[in-house]
Amino acid sequence: MKPVAKQNWIEKTRSVDVDISVWPTQLNCSPLVCYLLALRGVHTCSEAEAFLSGSLSSLPDPFLLSGMESAVTRLVAAIDENEKIAVHGDYDVDGITGTAMLVAALSSFGANVEYHIPLRMRDGYGLSEQAIRQAAADNVTLLLSVDCGITAMAEAAIVAELGVDLIITDHHQPLASLPVALSCIDPHVDDCQYPDKRLAGVGVAFMLVIALRSRLRQLGKCPTPEPDIRYLLDLVAMGTVADLVPLHGVNRVLVQAGLRLLDRGERIGVKALKDVADAQRMSAGTVGFKLGPRLNAAGRLEDAALGVKLLLSHDVHHAQHLAETLNTFNHQRQTIEQQVLEQAIERVSTELDDQQRTIVLADARWHAGVIGIVASRLVERFHRPVVLISLTDGQGKGSARSIRGFHLFNGFQWCAEYLLGFGGHEYAAGLSIDEQNIDLFASLFEKYAQQQLSPEAMIPARQYDAELLLEDVDRTLYDEIQALSPFGQGNPEPVFVCRDVRPQKPAVVAKKHLRLSVQQGGYSHPCIAFGMAERIGQLDGPIDVMFTLSLNCWRDRETLQLQVKDFMPSHRT
Repeated sequence: MKPVAKQNWIEKTRSVDVDISVWPTQLNCSPLVCYLLALRGVHTCSEAEAFLSGSLSSLPDPFLLSGMESAVTRLVAAIDENEKIAVHGDYDVDGITGTAMLVAALSSFGANVEYHIPLRMRDGYGLSEQAIRQAAADNVTLLLSVDCGITAMAEAAIVAELGVDLIITDHHQPLASLPVALSCIDPHVDDCQYPDKRLAGVGVAFMLVIALRSRLRQLGKCPTPEPDIRYLLDLVAMGTVADLVPLHGVNRVLVQAGLRLLDRGERIGVKALKDVADAQRMSAGTVGFKLGPRLNAAGRLEDAALGVKLLLSHDVHHAQHLAETLNTFNHQRQTIEQQVLEQAIERVSTELDDQQRTIVLADARWHAGVIGIVASRLVERFHRPVVLISLTDGQGKGSARSIRGFHLFNGFQWCAEYLLGFGGHEYAAGLSIDEQNIDLFASLFEKYAQQQLSPEAMIPARQYDAELLLEDVDRTLYDEIQALSPFGQGNPEPVFVCRDVRPQKPAVVAKKHLRLSVQQGGYSHPCIAFGMAERIGQLDGPIDVMFTLSLNCWRDRETLQLQVKDFMPSHRT
């Protein structure tokens, strides 16, 4: 199988044709910003206003989440009776931040709370039977999950058998029936009335905190002074951004507020993490590419509980030590990831042909902690749904990533007869499987993909928002676009195309990047093209350039530059 060579540039279109002519006046913003909002699924002026000025006070009532009332009632009783509560999280950033957030919140309300994060290599995804039995032995009477549990049928039955109450908070897709539990709080549950279904696991858990604080207030049981749960939003923002849920609606409000807290860096553990990551100005991109990977590294290679300890730390020196440890793990992860990537590319190139719509590979050499990242790299390179499986003693743990038009969770349901377990979303999922069933699974998974993916879907498409002239590009445009931030999943940073520009003074930077300027008429702008050094020979004539706008900060001076996403020879005469 060869890497994809052809890419289509496609201009985005609005899903609903709405009249936005009055929006600029009513919203006091430019026509381009209004157009960009419409491209992002905003259909009315009132929706646009809410998008631009949404606040924490506008969040929906958390009691609209199915199961919230029974969960809050049980938690109040547990706090009253000083019962031992155990929070059971997941080992990714969403689970780590959700666990830290719940422990911090419950502790501030006077609860007797501890936590557990499963070991990826030993326990696998979801509720851990070993942790459940240990919690019961330690006299835990209430188990509270975050970012996991909605498909844990067998584990929930064990919790009930041991006489422990279980509250599940999750955001993954449930199965046809729910686990036996005191409460299942998940926006995807059939009878859930919560209007926004796109919450991350940490977001669902934060709704529980809001509801619990509200009930404690009503009952006159909040501690004095009352804890300000807004100071938990830095953790909520990190988990939400890292889990790649759409930054619309509730998520956008939570992340906006959380990024402001992250900028201030008042949480000792967050400040230490920012220091080792050399992360200054906070954005969703900074969280996703600098903070998130370091928190994730602990769960991928060692014990994700280190991330929780860091986020809950009140000791500067201890937090710095933990942050440096996570930074070291991240460097190790990068080395292992590169080795696995090279091995996987070699296998795809020699074992698979171009007619296949999927990539399913298993290998005993591969570390289970990095195969999800490597699967993402293979999707970028080959533009196919990818399932990578790490083998140990006849058992496989797999991570999968997908492309537009192929729903992984549905695909795994189609192949469920060959899987020991699975869970996830449309674009990211995980599975467990017996080694002897891998070929059967791969064959059926490929058959499903042949039905779901058209030949056109196999050609990657780069979407852009609008075409501009270089004379349209200035600092005012950049500042207007920032009103749409934070950018991320579901709210991508606006991408523009400028046709028939002339590249000037191209040069390779740091061996793998390109620096150049582009000129059109009497206008010129500097550009940076990350990872495109090998394409310098293609800059020998007029080009069309696809880009986002960024600021280059150097010695306290900010310069507008085009961050190149792609370019091709211009066909204009």
